[in-house]
Formats: sequence, C-alpha cells, structure tokens
Amino acid sequence: MQNLHHPMSTPHADQAPDEDLVSLAANGDAGAFEAIMRRNNRLLFRTARSILRSDAEAEDALQETYLRAWRALSRFRADAKLSTWLVRIVINEAFGRLRRVEAQVIPLDAAMNSTEPETLMSLTADPDRQPERIAMREELRQLMEARIDLLPDTFRSVFVLRAVEELSVEEVSEVLGIPEATVRTRFFRARSLLREGLASDIDVALGDAFAFDGARCDRVVAAVLARAASDGASPSE
Repeated sequence: MQNLHHPMSTPHADQAPDEDLVSLAANGDAGAFEAIMRRNNRLLFRTARSILRSDAEAEDALQETYLRAWRALSRFRADAKLSTWLVRIVINEAFGRLRRVEAQVIPLDAAMNSTEPETLMSLTADPDRQPERIAMREELRQLMEARIDLLPDTFRSVFVLRAVEELSVEEVSEVLGIPEATVRTRFFRARSLLREGLASDIDVALGDAFAFDGARCDRVVAAVLARAASDGASPSE
C-alpha cells in the first residue's frame, strides 16, 4: 500500500489515458489522482448537484466520492470507463446523504394552527410574489425584451402589438396600414424567430448550468488531496 507522494512528473498528464493515471494513482501518485479529479470534476459535480440540489452539498459529496475512489483504485478494472465508475460512486454518495438527512416536515394540522410568522407566510403567501420568483421573472423579462429588440423592424412592431399589447389582427392592420394577411405572416415569422433565438439562448445556458468554474475545481482538488494526506488514505490492495 502506497501513501500519497508528490505530483507525477510524467509530461502532459492532462492527455494521459485514464488507465495510465489509474495505475500511477493506485501507487500513490498524487499528481495522477489530481489529473483524474480535474478530468471528471464537472461531470461528477453536476451529477451530485442534480440529486442534492445544493452547491455546497454537492461539493461535499464530490470530496467524499474522491476519497472513496482513492481507497478503491486498486480494485478498479479497466473493463468499465473510469468516468462511469466515478459517477456510480458519486450517485451512491449523494443518495446516501439524502437518506441521512431527516426531512423537516410540519404536519398539516400543526401548520394550520401555528402562529409562527414563517409558517404562516409559507401557507398564505402568493408564490408568484416571493422574491426568488420575482427575480426570476425579471431576468426572463429582460431576456425576452432583448430578443424582441433583435427582431427585424417590420416584424417587431407587429409582434409587440399582437403579442404584448394583444391587439387584434384587424387593429394591427389598421394602425400599421398593412393588409391583415401581412400581419398574420409577419407575426408568425416574428414568433418563429423569437423561438429560435430563445432556444439558442437556452442551449447556451444549459451548457453553463451548474458551472464548475476554476476556483471551485481548485478548491475541491486541494481539499481532497489535503484530506487524503492527513487521513493517511491510500489505495487498498
């Protein structure tokens, strides 16, 4: 059994095959294990985050996952992808955390009779008036306005009058001085362009969802290596 030692001196660790990194890390090479973590951090964080719905909890689950993986490296078999093996570990860790957390559920009859302001607010408040929902709607409004502004001039006026002001086709035709058929055509085209633009925004946003930026990646890697060193963790034979 090998304890952690200084980072690997092998050049281009980022491009090294998984099996090479596993072999080196299983022999205590902290640099190889760091490369494994950096290669899989975002995938595992997003997986944990999808279960735990908390950035902090997902980070903790990620650290525990890597410590468990470090101790089990010698038992890893290359017939499975390393990323798949790690995802299974993080899923088990995340669900284990859910099971350990006792749900804070207030019985309905107790809640109805409660005089606690927070409990009463949760029962009576309009969800659409809650700060988080208000902020979300504001962001959506700004996104929608920006996309409407990008519509061609001839389409934009028709769309705003029909969709935002809710004028009838006849009214839009009258105020813009164009045939009703043109109103319908331009409105249909404007709506299609808007949907395409919003879909593009959503695709980009999905790529950035639950981001695992450089600072968070560095923090998790450093924490795992420090804990592994202080705990004397090592791959099991």
